[in-house]
Amino acid sequence: MKRINTLGSWLGAVALMATGWAAPALALQDDTVETSLGTIIGVTDGYGTRFMGIPYAQPPVGNLRWAAPQPITELPQPFAADTAGSSCPQAPSPFGEPSINEDCLYLNVYRPEGNFPPSRKLPVMVWIHGGAFTYGGGALYDPTPLVKEGVIVVTINYRIGALGFMAHPALTAEAGSSGNYGIMDQQMALNWVQDNIAAFGGDTENVTIFGQSAGGLSSHVHLAAPASAGLFDKAIIQSGAYLLEQPGLAEWQYLGLGVAAQAGCATDQSVDCLRNLSVTDILSNQDPGALGWLPIVDGNVLTQTVKSAITSGEFNQVPVMEGTTADEYTMFTALAFDLDPTKGPLTNDGYQQAIIDLGFPEEAAPLVALFYPPFLYQNAGAAFSAMGTDFLFACNSRSSLLALSKHVRTYGYEFADDEAPYTALPPVSFPYGASHGTEIQFLMNAFDSGELTEEQQALSEEMITFWTKFAKNGNPNAPGSFYWPQYNGLHGIMMSLQTPKSLPKLGFKIRHKCDFWTTLFSLAP
Repeated sequence: MKRINTLGSWLGAVALMATGWAAPALALQDDTVETSLGTIIGVTDGYGTRFMGIPYAQPPVGNLRWAAPQPITELPQPFAADTAGSSCPQAPSPFGEPSINEDCLYLNVYRPEGNFPPSRKLPVMVWIHGGAFTYGGGALYDPTPLVKEGVIVVTINYRIGALGFMAHPALTAEAGSSGNYGIMDQQMALNWVQDNIAAFGGDTENVTIFGQSAGGLSSHVHLAAPASAGLFDKAIIQSGAYLLEQPGLAEWQYLGLGVAAQAGCATDQSVDCLRNLSVTDILSNQDPGALGWLPIVDGNVLTQTVKSAITSGEFNQVPVMEGTTADEYTMFTALAFDLDPTKGPLTNDGYQQAIIDLGFPEEAAPLVALFYPPFLYQNAGAAFSAMGTDFLFACNSRSSLLALSKHVRTYGYEFADDEAPYTALPPVSFPYGASHGTEIQFLMNAFDSGELTEEQQALSEEMITFWTKFAKNGNPNAPGSFYWPQYNGLHGIMMSLQTPKSLPKLGFKIRHKCDFWTTLFSLAP
């Protein structure tokens, strides 16, 4: 009987083909989708449809504060996905919207308009926002320029600051480990994508995670995290290699004790006290010190450092595209000096002390200053920025590329448009150049985007093609652009994203003095 049914189906298909019949195309201009959670209604505009403010986990409040996220099982019906959800709690800053609302685990889905055969599922890109694991939100980025190239883009919120990354002995005693709640949120969002994105026309077997700064480091963490295996198929890491060796649980628990005490639990460090703190008290007392909030090696989400994982090959092996901007650190120098009313612009006299304050041994400061003398730059602030760019971002990214390229297909880039608009901060005593985050406006409509010139618009279009080509097939190469070779340690070629045309270039490690930094750090005790 089974064979007869199969034969009958085959003959029927032949007959239908003979009459010219074909399966109807999947129309993606509709604003309604049916998911396992029920009906979701989005908003259609000129490029396609956006579905805003979809909850992907239960609100992390009450007993779910400082706990692993829990899935939702249903939505109000029908669910009107027309408004973005709240950003996760954060203080006012140039890098996000202030909030004290813990009910913040939302995502947004953007899909293109078009008619596609049922067999064609669209590539999916999941954007993980940056903000030093302290600021930001998914809805601050409008990915329609990417979506127009035939991909579905999902932007997500995740817990940040102390609420997202604080570890504490009482929390560890309750759950076996603590910290990394924001990373677990990201994993929950990626699971939501696996469970639901097909209803939006997305391909669950072609998911690319991409993120900048903290979002880039998060992408690194997902490469190393065992529970992230199978949740994505490619990764794009933008300025995300600044800390490849994460702190451990014991160190972070000690930090958590101090934060809890300052917030109001000095004499009672119990879980009950922690979960009854006001969000305002947490935000007002959550400064973690120089390192900032970070993912940690907690033995649960992350069992080894990112550096250890990608060096040994014990990571989720998918194609990777990774890079930095040419002047990453100008933003940080501006915040630390020019825009700090207690300090002002860095001077030559204070230059070596600033190097020491960054964490270098006192005896190393003269050597660092010798390789980055202020007289070779516009001023001391510009020299300090070049130093920070090289040791924190550029050379770490190169180390990551070297390690990854031994195991997976890898492409390296540097965003090098030194005239890129910069609107997040006011002008300072040195040019921002291609500063931290300036490449985002060439890919998406970001909250701090500026006006692009005609040449920059052409670069933007080229970059959008690179990013979406990689998302589609794991290779950024596109007609009309110079060939972008895979990265390897023999030639070290990276694509320089620049006007008037992006070019593959040699010499990255020389420009950023990576041999000097390798030698200096090898001498550290």
